[in-house]
Amino acid sequence: MTSGYQVSEESDNEQTTTAVATVTATTSTAGTQIASVGAGSNEIPEHIRKFVFTNQKTGISSDTTALTEPLEKVEVQIPELLQSGYSFYTWPCAPVLAWFLWENRRNLVGKRVLELGAGTALPGILAAKCGARVILSDSCILPKSLAHIRKSCLANNLAPGQDIEVIGLSWGLLLNSVFNIGPLDLIIGADCFYDPSVFEDILVTISFLLERNKDAKFICTYQERSADWSIEALLKKWKLRSVPIIIDNLGKSSGVDLLELMGNHTIHLLEITKER
Repeated sequence: MTSGYQVSEESDNEQTTTAVATVTATTSTAGTQIASVGAGSNEIPEHIRKFVFTNQKTGISSDTTALTEPLEKVEVQIPELLQSGYSFYTWPCAPVLAWFLWENRRNLVGKRVLELGAGTALPGILAAKCGARVILSDSCILPKSLAHIRKSCLANNLAPGQDIEVIGLSWGLLLNSVFNIGPLDLIIGADCFYDPSVFEDILVTISFLLERNKDAKFICTYQERSADWSIEALLKKWKLRSVPIIIDNLGKSSGVDLLELMGNHTIHLLEITKER
């Protein structure tokens, strides 16, 4: 684990890859539509997973909310490679964070948002579609992951470098890309705390970014995997504090089944800020 800020001159250059895909089938469950996709004979099999965010319950026109509020709806399409690494699949923490952002979408307009460990980038792409100015990041030593993030952006008509930014950022190291990020209002992360070996590296990065952005906060979801895992001591070490955000009614007004959304896992939502 990292015991202090480390500065590196490592290059953040990556190469982009593209793939042509064709939709072959579609199914639907709990507000999430999944479309199976075949990418070409020489590509790893992939599918497109479609997430639908709305302010109304589907198919209930007599609902009071539906009668008083205009329909709002955003779709996000995420390419997934099921036989590949962690970065190419949308884990349950990401839809939970995305729904939290959707329910707070009015506060996202014009905000400068950074997603850490973006993976398939569902929360960050949704934030961009809700009017935020978004930077998506993942490890600078994983060019295929960064290329996949770009593919996710293009699948949602967001041009990297124009409508949205994609950068390499390694936790615990202060690379050139960290200093080039600029002012931030919000940092987000879905399931970043997946292994104790990365806990301190994440919090080192968060501490540094929040020190440079006094009014920013880090909103993250994490899946409970072991009662023995804790970040409390590390939060204290890096002068951070966390407050749990209650999500019991998350998505309820839109007819979302929270347990199904979480895949029957225990998922928590935290707000982490710098101690003052």
